[in-house]
Amino acid sequence: MTYIDFLLQNIHHVYIGIILICTASAIVGCFTFLRKRALLGDTIAHASLPGVCIGFIISGTKHPVYITLGAFSTGLLSAYLVDYIVNKSKLKSDVALGIVLSIGFSVGILLLTSIQHSNNAAQSGLDGFIFGKVASLLQSDVMIMAGIAIAVIVITILFMKEFVLISFDPSFAKSIGLPYEKIEFLLTAITVLTIVIGIQTIGVVLMAALLITPSAIARFWTDRLSKMIFIAIVASIFCGIMGAYLSSQIPNLPTGPSIVMFLSIVALLSFVFSPNKGIVYKYLLKAKNNQKILEENILKTIYQLGEANKRFDAYFTKKDILEKKIFQNFQLNKGLKQLKNKGYLIQSDESWKLSKEGKIKGQRITRLHRLWEIYLTQFLHLSPDHVHDDAETIEHLITPEIEDKLTELLGYPKVDPHQMEIPYKD
Repeated sequence: MTYIDFLLQNIHHVYIGIILICTASAIVGCFTFLRKRALLGDTIAHASLPGVCIGFIISGTKHPVYITLGAFSTGLLSAYLVDYIVNKSKLKSDVALGIVLSIGFSVGILLLTSIQHSNNAAQSGLDGFIFGKVASLLQSDVMIMAGIAIAVIVITILFMKEFVLISFDPSFAKSIGLPYEKIEFLLTAITVLTIVIGIQTIGVVLMAALLITPSAIARFWTDRLSKMIFIAIVASIFCGIMGAYLSSQIPNLPTGPSIVMFLSIVALLSFVFSPNKGIVYKYLLKAKNNQKILEENILKTIYQLGEANKRFDAYFTKKDILEKKIFQNFQLNKGLKQLKNKGYLIQSDESWKLSKEGKIKGQRITRLHRLWEIYLTQFLHLSPDHVHDDAETIEHLITPEIEDKLTELLGYPKVDPHQMEIPYKD
């Protein structure tokens, strides 16, 4: 029977197993991510390999029950050892994680090598636990995975409030009498179980990626835990199915790296394009803010030119504007064009004047600038000669609510530290 024939015969088992593993991993991974214990998942996954080998040695076959129990035992032991080292020594958690991970994986490789030289024909495919192999899933494997995955999901739902509490505010959880150690042990136990059921498909090397990456993807798209869990599940299942399909189409391509590759692609796209946190969004927001600052500075400059000439309906050239405030030529041209299109400026040949709306906006930004200069001199005791640059920055951030409170705090001043009149608020 060829690889493809074997896979087609067991295809429904494979995808059911993938969906269950991805769902459980996404849910548990969100709490691991929020508790900032991502590397613990990596340590548990690597330390599960000795348990896999021990389970095989005891049973003499790749019996799923023995394999699962062995992996769970060593995985749970690794989590305990990390906490023990951190609590009983001066070593930091990253050092403890590195020690337990390296020792656990090394022991696993040694046992695996010993098994491969034992002439036991049943050991064929045991090395698939390192990188994962989708075709190795049988119906019996899927049944055990289904039972464990469903148990993990049910436990998470039942203890959702407790898990949320110890993830966000462990001190408060302890103060209200919550059995913190027991809840934490339960969360660690289901984390180990989730990793154990996934190592046959994803592999011990990359199982941590399935645990953490979906939650990291979801975190880019939302700040609410319920939505985060949902997005993580969807992303995990999608990447799991796509990775398993790719692995089925390319012989000798491990499943784990295929799934992690798709997770990495989705994570990269989220990092670039997600709203509020993505690179593109931040770039556009920065460009929008820079444009706003440029336009307000131009309006303020033209307002002050009109103020100096006592004529707010006068036209001013670019030379007049540049003599008052330094702008880069291309920025000034862009700003003047945008302000004209928005109706804040009126153009005549190569000269501009404020429209009614432009005068109001220029007057307000001038008012905010001078109010903030007064605040810096009165409350921070800065010299009037050193407040202009700070006011240039802050004036664009002051909201109408802050403006009202600032005016009241300063006692409704009439002039700024340079004896320039503060425009009234229209």
